[in-house]
Amino acid sequence: MRREAAMSDMDQFCRDVEAHLCRRNGGHLIRLVGPAFECVRRWAEQGIPLQVAQTGIDRYIDRQQRKPGRRRPARVEFCEADVLDAFDDWRRAVGVAGIAADPAGGPPVEEPTPAQARGRRSLPAHLDRLIARLTVLRGSDRLGPALDEDVRTAITQLDRLRVGADHLRGEARHDAVVAAETVGHRLFERCAETLSEDVRASLRQDAARSLAPYASRLSGGDYAAALEASYRQLLRDSLGLPDFTF
Repeated sequence: MRREAAMSDMDQFCRDVEAHLCRRNGGHLIRLVGPAFECVRRWAEQGIPLQVAQTGIDRYIDRQQRKPGRRRPARVEFCEADVLDAFDDWRRAVGVAGIAADPAGGPPVEEPTPAQARGRRSLPAHLDRLIARLTVLRGSDRLGPALDEDVRTAITQLDRLRVGADHLRGEARHDAVVAAETVGHRLFERCAETLSEDVRASLRQDAARSLAPYASRLSGGDYAAALEASYRQLLRDSLGLPDFTF
């Protein structure tokens, strides 16, 4: 019975991915068969939540749509690198390990959460990325006119932090990082306030579903923290907001 339930869940996951890809391809249906099905099956076996897979697909298609010229409908295999990147982002944000199938045919085992790349990151590049993402977001209709002023204010504040950021060191650099993350927190909370309670409740349900494969391995406190982090990650993705964390 457990194996049948798992197969049913995987079939539903594949159908949901196929439906999302169809929507993003403007109604053009590309069936998940052969290599495409195997690709999505691997995502399911790794414990990639549906919403995270959809985020990765969106990233790939959004990037392709910004390119000039005619475009063919996206195939799911082309989205895999972005899906895996989105999964790594989600795992780091939520603080859970991944799931990998035992090559000997045994039960699934845990993979360690991927460590972020070390080395000195560029604060100016981080600020430039945030400004560029918010500028694109402001130019779209994703957030609506009610939040236009909030996004404009955030861009202005980041622009001010960007001035002289190349030369900041030590405590001054740390203060600039905190200031940028504070800008992001305020914008996130302001955007979240505009969502209906039904939308927020739906995202919390999605967050709980995304953590279902990991719930038995998390203590009560760890699960609560992971659930909140997953909810905020899904909410940020639904709003199209960048990650301000440096």
